[in-house]
Amino acid sequence: MPYAAGMSPPRPALAVLLLTLVCAYAQPLPGTKALKFDGDDLSGWVMDGAHEFVERKIAEATTSRARFWNFPEIPTNARARLKMTGTAGKAAWNQALAPNRERLSRILGVVDQRLPARLERFGDDLRPAVVVERSGHKICQIRWDVLPGYSAEGLLVEPAAKATANIVLIPDADTVPEDVIDAESDYQAIRNAIAQNARVVIVTPISRAKIPTEDRRLKRSDQTYREWIYRQAFHMGRHIVGYEVQAVSAAVDWFTKNDPELKVGVAGHGEGGMIAFYAGALDRRIDSTSVSGFFGPTAESWREPIYRNVWGIHREFGVAEIKMLYGSRDILLNHGAFPVLKGHKGELWKPQRSAMTNEWNRLTGASPYNSSFSWTTSEGREPPILGRWTFPPHRSQLPLKPYVSAFLKPSGSPKKLNLSTQVREARHQRIFKGMESHVQNLVRQSEHVRDERFLLKVLPELNNRRWTTLKTHPLQNADQFIKGAKTFREEFNEEAIGKFDEALSKPKPRSRKIAETEKWTAYDVVLQVYPELIAWGALVLPKDLKPGEKRPVVVCQHGRNGVPLDTINRNKTAYNDFAAKLAERGFITFAPHNLYRGEDRYRWLDRKANTIKASLFSFILAQHQQTLNWLGSLPYVDADRIAFYGLSYGGETAVRVPTVLEGYSLSICSGDFNQWTRKVAATDQPFSFMKTIEWEMPYWNLGHTFDYAEMAYLMIPRPFMVERGHHDGVGRDQWVAHEYAKVRWLYAQLGMVDKTEIEYFQGGHSINGEGTFDFLHKHLKWPRK
Repeated sequence: MPYAAGMSPPRPALAVLLLTLVCAYAQPLPGTKALKFDGDDLSGWVMDGAHEFVERKIAEATTSRARFWNFPEIPTNARARLKMTGTAGKAAWNQALAPNRERLSRILGVVDQRLPARLERFGDDLRPAVVVERSGHKICQIRWDVLPGYSAEGLLVEPAAKATANIVLIPDADTVPEDVIDAESDYQAIRNAIAQNARVVIVTPISRAKIPTEDRRLKRSDQTYREWIYRQAFHMGRHIVGYEVQAVSAAVDWFTKNDPELKVGVAGHGEGGMIAFYAGALDRRIDSTSVSGFFGPTAESWREPIYRNVWGIHREFGVAEIKMLYGSRDILLNHGAFPVLKGHKGELWKPQRSAMTNEWNRLTGASPYNSSFSWTTSEGREPPILGRWTFPPHRSQLPLKPYVSAFLKPSGSPKKLNLSTQVREARHQRIFKGMESHVQNLVRQSEHVRDERFLLKVLPELNNRRWTTLKTHPLQNADQFIKGAKTFREEFNEEAIGKFDEALSKPKPRSRKIAETEKWTAYDVVLQVYPELIAWGALVLPKDLKPGEKRPVVVCQHGRNGVPLDTINRNKTAYNDFAAKLAERGFITFAPHNLYRGEDRYRWLDRKANTIKASLFSFILAQHQQTLNWLGSLPYVDADRIAFYGLSYGGETAVRVPTVLEGYSLSICSGDFNQWTRKVAATDQPFSFMKTIEWEMPYWNLGHTFDYAEMAYLMIPRPFMVERGHHDGVGRDQWVAHEYAKVRWLYAQLGMVDKTEIEYFQGGHSINGEGTFDFLHKHLKWPRK
C-alpha cells in the first residue's frame, strides 16, 4: 500500500553477530546454480522482464483473439453470398456476433437500463430555452434523461420544415456544442446537414481539462475531469466512455420514439469520434456512423490517456473486429485532424495512415458487407471533417450514407452563438456531477449486490433462517460453502485479477548467500516464471535445521517500493525485521519481491496488462505460484504449512494471492484490510484513492464482485488474520471493523471461529508481530510439541 511507514516508535536494532554481504556468484544454496548478478537490487531485472513479457502477449493477442469470434462462413458461390446480404442473412450475422457485442457492451460499462426517453427544452436564469431562432431552424438548450441521477445536455437544432434525418453529434472533449454550429466552426459538414433540414442533437462531452482545485492531495494527483469519472466508474464496472455512449443511445431512444421512420446517424470527432465508433457498433438502430480523429490499433491503446483504459479491449477487440459488429450498416472513418495531447498518464497522437489501413483491412474477406472508408489529407490546418451527408427521408429507402467531399457552405452563415463562461461551467458541472452521482449510488449499494451474488448464492438458506436460530445453531455446512466458493475463486482469478494464458516455465533456481547471523543464513533466489519474467526473493534458513526435518515457511511480503531485505535486516520500523525474527523463532521464511516498485513504471505495467484482461497481480500470482512450487520441492520444507504475511501493498497481496493459490495454508493481512470499494471509489472519504497519485488502484468491476470480505471468504477453511494499527492512515478502524465483522461472522456460522482473528494495536502502518506471531505458531503447529 502506498503510505509512508514508521508511525510506531522505532525498535532496537536487530542483534546481528555476523552480517556478510558477499560478492555476486558466491555460495549458492545447495541444489541451485550460482546467481550471477552484480549488486543487491534485482528489482530492475524483474520489472524489465515483466514489461517484455506483457508486450509479447499484447503482440500475440491480435491473432489469438480469433478464438473469441464465430464469424459465419462466407460462401464462395456468388448467389449464396448475395443471399447473405438479404434480411435473413443480416439477421443470422447479427445473431452470430451477439455475444461479442454483449461483451463489448460489458467492458465499456454499457450495462444499465436507460430511463424512458424524455427530452426537455429548458431555460434557466442564465439562458432561455430557445437560444436562437432563424428562418430555417431554431436552436434550443436541451437535456435528456439517461440513467438515474445522470442527464445529458446539449443543443437541439430543429428544422422548420419536415426533418430529413436525425443526427447525434459528439464533438471533441473540449469543444462545446455552440462552437460546432458557429460561422467559423470547422464542423462545416454538420452545418451543411442542418441546411438540408436534418434534426441534430449536439452532445456536451466531459472535458479533458484538469480539475481546478486548492485541495493539496487532489492537485498532486493531477487529474482531469475525465480521469475523475474514469477512476470511480472503472472500479464499479462502468466507464466514462460507457456513460457517453449511453447518452448517445438515449438521444436515439428519443428520435425513434418521436419519429421512427427517419434514419439515424451518429458523428463524432476526437473523444466524440471514439464515442460515435462504439455507439454505432453497439446500437443497431444507428444507420450510419462517421468517425473523425479517433482510430488506431488497440495494441497501442495503453499509450493513450488513462481515461481511455478499457479492460481486456485488445484481447478480444481490434478496430477490424469492432467494424464487423456494424454488419451492413455504414461507417466512415477519416484520417484528417486528430487531437494531440501529451501528459504523464497517456498521450493522443495522429496514427500513421499505413497502421490505419492495415488494421481496417485486416479481416477483409471475413464479412460479406463492405463499409465505406475514406480519407482526407488536407495540408496545414486540418479541420475535423465529419463527412458530407445525404439523407433519404424514410427507412425503407437506401441506407443513410456518409461520404467525404469538398465542404459545402450552408446558405446564410449564422451569427456566433454567445456562450458565457458561467453558462459553460454550470452546464458542464451538472453533467459531470450527474455521472458522479450515478457512480456513487453504485458504491453505496454495492455491499448488497456482492451479498446477493456470492454469499446468498452459495448459502441460500441464509435468506430464510432467523438470526436467533443462527445464534444457537450455526450452519454446519462448511463443505457446501467450500464447494460453492470454488466457482467464485476461479471468477476472481479470471475476471477480477486476470490470468495469463501461458504455462509456467521450468524454475531453473539460481541463488547466492547475502546475509548471515548466528541463527540463520539468507540467500537471494531467482526463479524463471515465463521466458522473460523472473521471480526474486530472499530465503532465510534457521541454522538449527536437523537432517530430514521439514519445517513450516512464512512468506513475508514487503509493501510499495520495498525489496526483500527490508523485511530482514534493514531495521525499518514498518517491517521490524519480521522475516528475520520469525526465522529466529525457527520458521523458514521467504521474502518475495513484488512488482510495485518504481512508481509509474509498475503503473504502466498494469496499464499494458489491462489491455489483455490482466493486471499487476496477474504477474504477481504467477510469480507466487512458481515460488510455492519451488518451496514445496525443498527437502526441509513442509509444503502443507506455507503461510503468507504481508504489510501494506503486501497486505493487499494477502487478500489476493492466497485467496487464489490454495498452496498457502493461511494468510495474515497487515496494514491494508479495508472497505476496498469505498477506499478506491468513494468521493466523500478523506482516505480514498480518488485523491491520490495511485491511478492503478481501480480494478474492473471489483466493487460489484469482491470487496475484502468476499476475498477473505475465499480463504475458508484456511486460517485468516488481520493486523491493524489504530493510527494507520490507510483507513479507519470503523471501516476495518465493519468489513472484518462479516468475515468473522461467516467463519463462526461455519463452525470455524477459532480460525480467524483480528488484532488492534496502538501504532501505525507497521508490523506489530505479537498476536500475529502467536497466530502463526498456533496454526502452523510450530514448534511441535
